[in-house]
Amino acid sequence: MAAVASSSLRIGGASVSMPPAAPGSARNLSERGAPATLKFLRPKPLRNPSCRAPIFRTQISASLFSHNPASNSSRPSSVQELHVYEINERDRGSPAYLRLSQKDVNSLGDLVPFSNKLYHGNLKKRLGITAGICVLIQNVPEKKGDRYEAMYSFYFGEYGHISVQGQYLTYEDSYLAVTGGSGAFEGVYGQVRLHQIIFPFKIYYTFYLKGIANLPEELLGTPVPPSAAAEPSLAARAAEPHAALKNYTD
Repeated sequence: MAAVASSSLRIGGASVSMPPAAPGSARNLSERGAPATLKFLRPKPLRNPSCRAPIFRTQISASLFSHNPASNSSRPSSVQELHVYEINERDRGSPAYLRLSQKDVNSLGDLVPFSNKLYHGNLKKRLGITAGICVLIQNVPEKKGDRYEAMYSFYFGEYGHISVQGQYLTYEDSYLAVTGGSGAFEGVYGQVRLHQIIFPFKIYYTFYLKGIANLPEELLGTPVPPSAAAEPSLAARAAEPHAALKNYTD
C-alpha cells in the first residue's frame, strides 16, 4: 500500500499541518501533475416546513385561463320578431353613388352611402332613420342587379339602435347579421331578412332578435303585408307626436 503523504503550511512563524490527501482526490492528483476537476453541487431548494412544495415554486390556478360557458346562461335566447319599413321619400339626397371604379357600369369598389326614413311595420308610426354604406362587390347583369356588402344601422328614437352587416342583394331577398345595438337593444344578436319591394325606394325588414328583454310594446303590432302599394299614414309621414317615437332621429 502506498504511503499517504501529509503536508504542512507555514503562516507567519507557525506551522499548520494539512490533513493527508485521500488517494484519487483533487489535491493528490494535482500533486501528481494531473489536472484538478472542481465539482459544483446544485444547492438544495429551501423548503417551507408547512408546505410540501419548494418555496420558490409558484402555483398558478387553472381557473385564470378556464372558460366558463355558463357565464351567459341568463342571457335571453328566445327569438323576437320586429317588422319595419325603410322608405326613400326622395327628400334626403339618398342614395349617393360614388363611382370609385371610374367605370361606366357598376363595378367592384363603388360606394353607396344612404339614409332613409324608418316606419313601423303597421305604417302608423315614424320610428327614425336608417344610415349606412354599401360597398359594391359584384354587378350581376343576368339578374339586372348588384351584390353589395352592407353595414348600416336602424335608429329607434329613445329605444336606441340596431346595427347590421352582410350581403345585400338588389334583385332578391337576403339575410344580414345583427351585430349589436344600444339602449333597449344592447347585447342583441340574430339576423334580419331584407325583402326588396322597389329598389332602392321601399324595403321591408323582418328582424329575428335574441339576447334582449321583451321588446317595447310600442314597437310591436301586426304589420302591413309588404307590397308596392304600402304607404305610411299621413300622421306618420308628418311625424305627428302620436305617430312618432319620442326623440326619433330625423
